Amino acid sequence: MAVTGASAPPDPLVADLLAALPAGRVVVDHDVMDTFERDMAEWAPSGRAAAVVRPCSTAEVAAVVAACARYGRPVVPRGAGTGLSGGANAVDGCVVLSTERMREIVEINADERLAVVQPGVVNDDLRSAVAEQGLWYPPDPASSPWSTIGGNVATNAGGLCCVKYGVTRDYVLALEVVTAAGEIVRVGRRTSKGVAGYDLAGLMVGSEGTLGVITEATLRLRPSRTSRPRTVVGFFDDLAAAGDAVSRVTARGLQPAMFELIDRFCLQAVNRWTNAGLPDDAAALLLAQTDVPEPAALQEAEAIHAEFVAAGAAEAMISTDPVEAEALFDARRLIGPAVQQLGNEILTEDVCLPRVHLAEMIRRIEEIGERHRTLLATVAHAGDGNLHPSLLVPPGDEDARRRAQAAFDDIIDAALALGGTVTGEHGVGLVKLAGMRRELGPHVVAMQRAVKAALDPQGILNPGKLAG
Repeated sequence: MAVTGASAPPDPLVADLLAALPAGRVVVDHDVMDTFERDMAEWAPSGRAAAVVRPCSTAEVAAVVAACARYGRPVVPRGAGTGLSGGANAVDGCVVLSTERMREIVEINADERLAVVQPGVVNDDLRSAVAEQGLWYPPDPASSPWSTIGGNVATNAGGLCCVKYGVTRDYVLALEVVTAAGEIVRVGRRTSKGVAGYDLAGLMVGSEGTLGVITEATLRLRPSRTSRPRTVVGFFDDLAAAGDAVSRVTARGLQPAMFELIDRFCLQAVNRWTNAGLPDDAAALLLAQTDVPEPAALQEAEAIHAEFVAAGAAEAMISTDPVEAEALFDARRLIGPAVQQLGNEILTEDVCLPRVHLAEMIRRIEEIGERHRTLLATVAHAGDGNLHPSLLVPPGDEDARRRAQAAFDDIIDAALALGGTVTGEHGVGLVKLAGMRRELGPHVVAMQRAVKAALDPQGILNPGKLAG
């Protein structure tokens, strides 16, 4: 079957895939393929795939990778495509391997507090399923209604609860992986402890599909939370004061279950999109939520409230209304799509800082935006120092685009100067490659490339990402 037009010669790899896999698995229609060739990182480059394959089983994944290995052709694994770094973007002549149809929750084991899932299971669907058995899966990226576990594992996704409960890596016990040779292996274990050999499961987490294709994940679960949360809300007249409040809460040793910062622009975007009626007059809103049992919950909330006031909050309050609190956190989760609705081109940052430097980093980001005349919309997982300033550019404005790219690079440099990292949870993909190399240095980059060469000697797994 021709792939690039009636006069083009058949691609032998695509012909082999069509012959080996059930009908409907291999997509060669360019209009359909277009929707699979890039993630949500608007500025990251992407190539033209030879085919998109949507397998339904591990055996089918292995068949695809083995065929690509025979021809020495790239394989680009893809989850739901909600990434913000270009990590799932196609390269020319590759096979995009989408795991979206692998949606089975294989097992929920309440006694061992674990779940076994295929990579296409949506994060929120897993959380709902385990909640029915009195269990909880904490990692909750803002994209949790759409993003899949495979993508979450591949990027070591975080989320609103990670400040207290950790990121995806903290919940991965074992993985089933298809290697670059098309072999099926299992790494990790189901037990709560285990030190037999290198931590290969940990190595796969955050590897962005460059070392293997994840086809199943065994995940640690926690008991459902039963305490009544208390939410502390603070309104600040400038972002730096909000950053100072975060530093004060951290320095006092307080640990809210969720601790989020939202700037005025983002609140206004949510209001315009959803008619939520949220207060959006202040420069920044801080949300902190406790989840410890009473009376400790009230004591913690009061202590957080006191630090908000000490940092200069224009207004601060403690709420026990669960509906009101959920509306605020829902607004936080909707910021991404709300900002996208405004029609700008968006370049999203993902720097993470030691929390003591958060206020200084916010000041530097504001200065960078002013210097480059670039509009910024900032949200943050404030409790762990993970900032997400988005740089907004009017469509087609090339000068504004150049200024935004310069601001993007300056933000990375500022984060590194303060002892931070270029990505806290979105991954390196394509947009952070240069920053990652500056952060790690040549010797560590060489170590990464050695690992890549050992596990993927042909370099066919998601080439151009991470180790290059």
